[in-house]
Amino acid sequence: MTEAIRFGIITVSDTCFNGTKVDTSGPRLKKEVSEIFPSCKVVETALVEDELEKIKNYLETWADNGICDVILTTGGTGFAERDVTPEATRQVIQKEAPGLAYTMISRSLQTTEMAMLSRAVCGIRKRTLIVNLPGSEKGAVECLGFIKRGIPHAVDLLKSFDENIKAVHSYMQNKRPEDRDKKIEKDSISPSKVKMDSVATRSRTSPYPMLEVDEANEVILKECSPTLETEAVHFENALHRVLAEDVFAEEPVPAFRASIKDGYAVRSSDGCGNRYVKEVAAAGDEPFKDELKEGEAIRISTGAAVPAGADAVVQVEDTTVVETSADNKSEVIISINSLPKAGQDIREIGSDVPANSLVLKKGDRITPAHVGVMAMLGKLEVKVFKRPSIGVLSTGNEVKAPGDQLKPGQIRDSNKPTLVSLLKKYHYEPVDCGTVMDDPTSVKAVLHEAFSKNDVVISSGGVSMGEFDVLKRVLVEDFGAEIHFGRVNMKPGKPTTFATFVYGEKLKKFFGLPGNPVSCGVTCLLFVIPTLRYLERSTIYQFPVINVQGSLINRDSRPEYQRVQVKVDSGYFVMKSTGNQISSRLNNLVDANGLALVISHQKLTNFNVLLFDEISC
Repeated sequence: MTEAIRFGIITVSDTCFNGTKVDTSGPRLKKEVSEIFPSCKVVETALVEDELEKIKNYLETWADNGICDVILTTGGTGFAERDVTPEATRQVIQKEAPGLAYTMISRSLQTTEMAMLSRAVCGIRKRTLIVNLPGSEKGAVECLGFIKRGIPHAVDLLKSFDENIKAVHSYMQNKRPEDRDKKIEKDSISPSKVKMDSVATRSRTSPYPMLEVDEANEVILKECSPTLETEAVHFENALHRVLAEDVFAEEPVPAFRASIKDGYAVRSSDGCGNRYVKEVAAAGDEPFKDELKEGEAIRISTGAAVPAGADAVVQVEDTTVVETSADNKSEVIISINSLPKAGQDIREIGSDVPANSLVLKKGDRITPAHVGVMAMLGKLEVKVFKRPSIGVLSTGNEVKAPGDQLKPGQIRDSNKPTLVSLLKKYHYEPVDCGTVMDDPTSVKAVLHEAFSKNDVVISSGGVSMGEFDVLKRVLVEDFGAEIHFGRVNMKPGKPTTFATFVYGEKLKKFFGLPGNPVSCGVTCLLFVIPTLRYLERSTIYQFPVINVQGSLINRDSRPEYQRVQVKVDSGYFVMKSTGNQISSRLNNLVDANGLALVISHQKLTNFNVLLFDEISC
């Protein structure tokens, strides 16, 4: 581009406009634009209610006066009666840009099937591109990310920047189809420093010493510092996050003396015998101010406040009715048939949680019970440690998307979907960074973009001793990375690689996992998931290990992590192999919930098994 793109951002929302809700999508989009397009700027922002004419007025004014090259709207694209942003946009644009809307919908469908309800409209008015984005902060940012590579070229086309147009067309025509969605920026496509070696003169031995699994994990933890960054989240969104603060009870629970049972509040000193039923106390009623007197009782329900003077609750089952009202609907006199004791069936003030007591501890991973406790305490916002942002990519000339038609010699990518699903299973939200060919410059370009957005990048393939395995060299020569280990004494997973380097003043972590599907999954469980938990300051970051009896054989010289299914039978753990343990056979992970460590050439009957999933009975 010969000029910086000028962006305008319009938030469309009745609730934000009238102040009952804070606009987070507009400011977040502004921040995102500055990060995606560092040389560009947001020149206009607006907050407007869901009124068709007012939305049209902003779009027409900014476009017709040449104020903005790109206008992003957020909000008003739903099914509510007042959601009219697409209708306003359609009345303003002179040409539609359906490809942008299609891209956003198709990519969003990979995240949620509800994207089928999207009504976004994209188009052109004069020389301004107008794009409707969702109203949610997350949805708006994601959809902008889906179309970001097309925006600069669209602006060039609208403004007739011929040199840029020719350059992009040349780039797209000369790149292989698999690379065409890579970011077109000078820094990301400049040639790699790595030169492909002559296959005849390449190294026949790895320069990296072989580490044991425990040693490799120690190296990772030594090079990774747990985060100090925190953020506040609503307690209902805190599930599975790690607490960054101790949580104290500001008030006692219960805050009043409460009945544990349905029955009658009485004075224990009155003993057994008849009682006059004075009142009824239901849960939620204000406590009675009058003190209970000798010979009186109050009918009370579970959770109701115990009146002053009463020191026991007698359950309904231990009473009989002596006298009823004239209409036979109310109890007048009852008989207490079981001798009450002081304190019987009463929850005293603070008996569950004393005031100012420590309830939840910093470092706890938040469970449903934690969420319930915070609700009970009225703790609406809680401080948690920030999670590392994670990018996942695949490498290989032969690797194609699951939906592609395969040519001879090609395979469908199962590694990236497996990795992404594994990470989501353990409550992380990875970003798909695409698939890169075995070419140093292509690898550099994809890593450049992946590291610009993520703290941790995980790749599958490209880290072995093959002629086209260039990942390690690109990391070292183009990014100045330190390879902390490049081989681990294990099966499967020998080529597993871990590296770090400083990028943009932040320490980035790289995991290069093997290309064989099972190796990729196993090494993710052994190295990646525990590291992510550690970075998040979880006090428990390793998977549990149990001892199980069984019969497994390892004929390899390396310790083997065999995929097994662990069950409970007659009170004992038992296990069975999931079948052929070859590293390309992904099926043997399907039924597995454990990894059994089998030492080479040893006859054992007891095995340490790492449990990564639930055990069935």
